[in-house]
Amino acid sequence: MSTYDVIVIGSGPGGEGAAMRLAKAGKEVAVVEEGLQLGGNCTHRGTIPSKALRHAIQLLADYRHHPLFEHTLSAAEISWPQLLHTSDQVISQQVSMLHRYYTRNHVHVFHGRGRFTDAHTLEVVNLDGSTQTLEAAQFIVATGSRPWRPAELDFSHPCIRDSDTLLDMDHTPRQVTIFGAGVIGCEYASIFANLDVKVNLVNTRDRLLSFLDDEVTDALSYHLRDQGVLLLHNEALGSVVADEQSVTLTCKSGRVIRSEILLWANGRSGNTADMGLEALGIAINSRGQIETNDRFQSSQEHIYAVGDVAGPPGLASASYNQGRFVGTFIAEGKVDWRLVDEVPTGIYTSPEISSLGRTEAELTKQNVPFEVGRAEFKNLARAQISGHTTGMLKILFHRETLEILGIHCFGQEAAEIIHIGQAIMSQPGSGNNLRYFAETTFNYPTMAEAYRVAALYGLNRIG
Repeated sequence: MSTYDVIVIGSGPGGEGAAMRLAKAGKEVAVVEEGLQLGGNCTHRGTIPSKALRHAIQLLADYRHHPLFEHTLSAAEISWPQLLHTSDQVISQQVSMLHRYYTRNHVHVFHGRGRFTDAHTLEVVNLDGSTQTLEAAQFIVATGSRPWRPAELDFSHPCIRDSDTLLDMDHTPRQVTIFGAGVIGCEYASIFANLDVKVNLVNTRDRLLSFLDDEVTDALSYHLRDQGVLLLHNEALGSVVADEQSVTLTCKSGRVIRSEILLWANGRSGNTADMGLEALGIAINSRGQIETNDRFQSSQEHIYAVGDVAGPPGLASASYNQGRFVGTFIAEGKVDWRLVDEVPTGIYTSPEISSLGRTEAELTKQNVPFEVGRAEFKNLARAQISGHTTGMLKILFHRETLEILGIHCFGQEAAEIIHIGQAIMSQPGSGNNLRYFAETTFNYPTMAEAYRVAALYGLNRIG
């Protein structure tokens, strides 16, 4: 039996953040990874391949729409498998980098599936079928999530896919129906639309991504429709029937939609099955997620859960920080947990969406006196040069103190632009102030200049 200070289960962002922090604190750390390679679902089935795919398709769309090159290349000339292969090199680089990190920091890696046999013992079934026993004082479960699959859908049928099996598709479909209009559904709607694939996006709610600012979601809906996506709101699953060449979705409303591929994108489940957690009295909700307190501890205080397996927000960036902060708490006994609360949202639709802080609806409900500063991308020289003039930056700030309360961005590179505002919002006291952007010189022409434009607009609003 091998004994460690901490065993981390899962090598995705949450597991990586925890293992690296603990190793640098001098702890004896082991990582148990179920897959053949390091990186978890994020690297191999989720964030990295989907974002590399999105980037390749965006380049293709930009090329086709550029006035010098339009009509010289059709989307039909580039196949889905060819586009998927663009992520192979990135995945390989990520895996090699992680391997170097773990080796350099003397973290022991076991490739196999871990299962608790008691509160401090983990049995690992190796990839070759053999087993070994590991023991530790503390554990961090960072096993991630997988697409939730309702029992009535036959996912072995080639016409019925989820976000994992979509990456194995060997052809470019002509028409796709996406059931579920959350982040994954909206991102893939944009991806397929930019490939000139007909898309039906079926939403179980009355609007897209209702946790975002209303103006942003309205803009997203408009541009998805402009790209040819058919949006269907307030629908519920009735039945699905698939034949050799197509799949027919019937909604409870009676609407019937026939397409070549059905992409199920309606929720995810935590990877907690058959880990022996229930026998330890650890609570797991209906989505397979471990119930934790505000320090990411389960009902067994020495067993932590971070990342997707612990629930929202389900972002790789948040997962990494959660793992790192739990590692700090284990190593030092204290940590400023507030720093994991304000996490920017990055949604890789076309155009991108990113936001941080409160929305207009939230501030209105809370009776906060606020004003809006905004910059339209179409007025920025850099956006005009690049041809990406769709979008805007919106800054919400307190009318009296000028404290920045929320930032919402829709457009090209939104997920990058948000971090400029994030840096100022995180400043203590009077450091978080709209005037910083009004009085700072920005390079010209840049997209960052939107902050100056939005700040001046906002200051003019309050006279």
